[in-house]
Amino acid sequence: MKTYQQVLEELLQTFRTLVPQATEIDEDTELVGSLGLDSMKVMNLLQEVEDHFDVSIPLNVLPDVRTVGDLAQKIHKQLQD
Repeated sequence: MKTYQQVLEELLQTFRTLVPQATEIDEDTELVGSLGLDSMKVMNLLQEVEDHFDVSIPLNVLPDVRTVGDLAQKIHKQLQD
């Protein structure tokens, strides 16, 4: 089972492939505000993340996901269930 830190690191690696190289990304980076992701990019990102971690993230949890850390927590919880 992956730890939260492992999930976060893998998630950060995924994000780094999707944003310009100069963009700093960490646990507190806001998905929409800081990264400038629109709803379509967020949906594409979620698909990649779900495929990578082999989880399904319910759409009803998305309003609670503001930062990379929030998403890592949701994924970690899915992996534990």
